[in-house]
Amino acid sequence: MYGMLLESVQHFVQLEYGEETWKEILQVAGLKFTVFNTHQVYPDDIMQTLAKACETVTASSYDSFMNFFGRCFCRYFSHFGYDLTIKATGRYFTDFLENVDNIHILFRMSYPKMKSPSMYLTNIDEKGCILVYKSSRQGYVQYLIGLLNQIAKDVFNLELKLKILDTQTSVTGRTSTTVRFRLDFDNTPYMRAKEIKIAHSEKCDLAPVSCQLLLELFPFGILIDPNLNIAGVGLKFVEICKTSMLRNPLTKHFRIRRPKGINFTWTNAMYFQNVLFELEFLRASTLNLGNTLKPEAAQSSSTGAIRKTSTGERPVSPYQLRRDSNTHGLKNILLRGQMRYIKDVNLIIFLCSPLINDIDELPELGLYLNDLNPHGLSKEMVLAGWQHNSKLEFMFDKAEQRAQELELNYELLDEWKCKGDELLYSMIPRTVADRLRAGCSSKTELLYSMIPRTVADRLRAGCSSVSTCETFDMVTVMFCELVGHDFLTVEDVMDVDVMDVVASMNAVFSCFDSLMDKFHVYKVETVGQIYMAASGAPERTKDHASNGQIYMAASGAPERTKDHASNVADFSLALIKGVKDLKLPSGGEVDVKIGIHSGPAVAGVVGIKVPRYCFFGDTINTASRMQSTSTPGHVHSSPQTKELLPEGRYILESRGIIKVKGKGEMETFFVYEKPNNEEAA
Repeated sequence: MYGMLLESVQHFVQLEYGEETWKEILQVAGLKFTVFNTHQVYPDDIMQTLAKACETVTASSYDSFMNFFGRCFCRYFSHFGYDLTIKATGRYFTDFLENVDNIHILFRMSYPKMKSPSMYLTNIDEKGCILVYKSSRQGYVQYLIGLLNQIAKDVFNLELKLKILDTQTSVTGRTSTTVRFRLDFDNTPYMRAKEIKIAHSEKCDLAPVSCQLLLELFPFGILIDPNLNIAGVGLKFVEICKTSMLRNPLTKHFRIRRPKGINFTWTNAMYFQNVLFELEFLRASTLNLGNTLKPEAAQSSSTGAIRKTSTGERPVSPYQLRRDSNTHGLKNILLRGQMRYIKDVNLIIFLCSPLINDIDELPELGLYLNDLNPHGLSKEMVLAGWQHNSKLEFMFDKAEQRAQELELNYELLDEWKCKGDELLYSMIPRTVADRLRAGCSSKTELLYSMIPRTVADRLRAGCSSVSTCETFDMVTVMFCELVGHDFLTVEDVMDVDVMDVVASMNAVFSCFDSLMDKFHVYKVETVGQIYMAASGAPERTKDHASNGQIYMAASGAPERTKDHASNVADFSLALIKGVKDLKLPSGGEVDVKIGIHSGPAVAGVVGIKVPRYCFFGDTINTASRMQSTSTPGHVHSSPQTKELLPEGRYILESRGIIKVKGKGEMETFFVYEKPNNEEAA
């Protein structure tokens, strides 16, 4: 809503109720605005908020104030000269009502973001008419009543009575309100003028004109049947398109640009015959339009097969129309004209001409000067280089669309930031998370370090934690235990600096974490000196058996990767080399013993307050058994993982038959790095 409407409210409330009352109304309304700017856009609900505040401050009702606001606007826009525009629309009040949409089109040059309602008339008689009002705004019926009453009184010197016949609210796609009014006023002069026109046309005894001749006069004309299919086109379209458009849906070749905010149906086209229409002819290389017309058949086929069909409506949303724009670098052609109903053949013809800025634009459209209508000012405007308002408005529309997309992206960014905060704070205390985040480039980076990226993105998008649970046919899990360290419990460090122990443990696990992304491994959890890792989940990998970590880690989930086995193996061997090169703050030495196993598993986010990505299944138990029966400095592999490792890439040494708790006896293997074998990334 533009500030001019709110300016009118402020001006007349101050004038009729006083400055103090207006200040009190603003205070009750709780608005942050104290003045309004004519061309600034404000929220649509401000008008209604002011009406409710006026109802609270004064003794009048909400509806009476909305009616008053409508009258205020009519009295106010005369300061801008808009009353002269209304007077110029027609001699009679009915003429004005039939051209309201055209007035809105004119005003869109000054107010490009205007969300104007749409109106059309039915059942016009000497005592008035029925007005159909459609708007995307809710609650402005009384405002319209006040506005129309004041216009009828001030501009046309009429006494107008309005009665609401019915109201409908549609929520399909976007919410809209449709209201039918009965307008009672003296419409006798308009009806007499109409009767004179009809009588004059009946006296003119002229021969009928064929549709073919009509389309020769309007070479860009389009005939539309009740099913909104193309029944015929002008000769210039036949030359330009080279392919038949007959019997194709209108919206396959054209995009409706004006009027805005309505569905293009047969009924609406009938009602809006007095409203300016703009169609954009789409140049799309992917259109499948049927067979190309033969040269000898082009002229005779231009009008198509004219026959009567049953009336049917197929509403077409503007958002469903084709967005293809160019073929071979040619621009789309913008057409402006009027829809007229031809009763004899039960068709609507779009009488139009192309909008062209200057003669230099003709080649870009694939047109020539002699293609333009032989009548009217089309050629003169092109030669003179007159600028069409619609071209400028088209640029406005594009800029506005991009601005709306940018605003939507900003809103989505804020929403995702909030969801990321909520998810992060549900996992770590707020104060701790803020301190950790200070060392990260973003909250997202910190979140991804705690939950797999794909899972975190799904949670931030609003998916439930249950939806993240998946079954993985094959993953590789690694358990890694720190051994050989002198400080394993709090009791062991009574005589030693506790912070040295913490720093030492942090150095070891930081070394582990730094290797994870390199080998596509996900750290599942750390329990005491145990580090668990897995491959094949959450990122599914094929070589999950070569990537493993009490530190527990996994590869192959949630992103499935075919290399999860080799990922875990490479990771495990890198861990053994990494800890040997570590210099711990405590001065001690550390070693690791690692166990890896491959098999099916279930993984997903568990918990609401403190969500964690967890793994479940016998595969995890077996991997733990491989670790507990391993020896320091070795990677202990189950036979299942051994079978998944690439042949010739590692040295696999049989450990012999060992007894595994819950599994009985099985042959296991130690995995060694092959000399001069490059690590697989």
